[in-house]
Amino acid sequence: MLLGCGELGKEVIIALQRLGCEVIGVDRYADAPGMQVAHRSHVIAMTDGAALRSVIEQERPHLVVPEIEAIATATLVEIESEGLAEIIPTARAAQLTMNREDIRRLAAETLGLPTSAYRFADSLAELETAIADEIGFPCIVKPVMSSSGKGQSLIRNPADIATAWDYAQAGGRVAHLERPGRIIVEGLVDFDYEITLLTVRAMSASGPSGTIETHFCEPIGHVQVNGDYVESWQPMAMSPLALQRARAIAQAVTDNLGGRGLFGVELFIKGDQVWFSEVSPRPHDTGLVTLATQRLSEFELHARAILGLPVDTRLRRPGASAVIYGGVNEKGIAFEGVAEAMQVPESDLRLFGKPESFSKRRMGVAVTNADTTDEARRRAQAAARCVRPVSGQTTG
Repeated sequence: MLLGCGELGKEVIIALQRLGCEVIGVDRYADAPGMQVAHRSHVIAMTDGAALRSVIEQERPHLVVPEIEAIATATLVEIESEGLAEIIPTARAAQLTMNREDIRRLAAETLGLPTSAYRFADSLAELETAIADEIGFPCIVKPVMSSSGKGQSLIRNPADIATAWDYAQAGGRVAHLERPGRIIVEGLVDFDYEITLLTVRAMSASGPSGTIETHFCEPIGHVQVNGDYVESWQPMAMSPLALQRARAIAQAVTDNLGGRGLFGVELFIKGDQVWFSEVSPRPHDTGLVTLATQRLSEFELHARAILGLPVDTRLRRPGASAVIYGGVNEKGIAFEGVAEAMQVPESDLRLFGKPESFSKRRMGVAVTNADTTDEARRRAQAAARCVRPVSGQTTG
């Protein structure tokens, strides 16, 4: 059972089905991309613990695979402890990573990993004090629970604080019962670039039975605008020491979270220095590039690791991805320019099939290959520019 059926979940479902699995999709709205390929599906509020338990008890899946953060994770902990289903990678991992406070405290305070300076605030006054006394300007304000940049602001002076607070309150995906408006404020790290290091915990093919081994994909570089990824490329050139440190940080975090599956570990890099940023215990949006670059995409790696099968993280050819946004607020859109996009050398498209478009909603992605990542990026951007979402009512 996949909890969340967005574009990433859709690819995971396809990968699992190719390995003979029956897959049930669950999401908060009907006709989500993954539901279009699942064997069957359910629409529930996944933050409603009773509704979540009901659908799990009804279907009795062997494995429950969260694909998003906004889930009643306390219910998943109960489900796992009762032996009703196995949670991937673990219920604890799902619970920790849905909350920026929990995962940041784990990384910085428990594991002692380098991170940006941070504080938490439950009110505008606490936010103002945290910035004035400890964090300083510029800084970033985020809800402790959100995704894809929602509610995130870069603030440079005191005049921005109240607006950032209001935006964080509006962008938080889950209202926490104990601290409903809690935010994290982070000092800016002076970094050269960001990477996603896809880290796979999979059953050992050669070690003792039940042994987990950690595998790493080549690092993925990416560009974010307002906290949302707009393009990515693989491999990202790094110094050997920075790569070694990045892998050590990724392994420390994922070893602590445990379980099987693929994790997207986000890191800041400056020269040979590396800072932990965030981790997702599931395929990562920047990893869509692996549909073109790796022998096994991040979705196939996740599926194999989940099922206890061997994995192969080898890079096949440099490549890049570029996001295709909706551009319009419309239901049932169509796409023009698809043929032109596919004329770009070594290009391909994934149009997600979301039932409703918004101006800044991610509706598809162009993926390309080339001899170099620079050329692949140019190709991906060119292919993405060709695709124009239009009203489906105006297209024959």
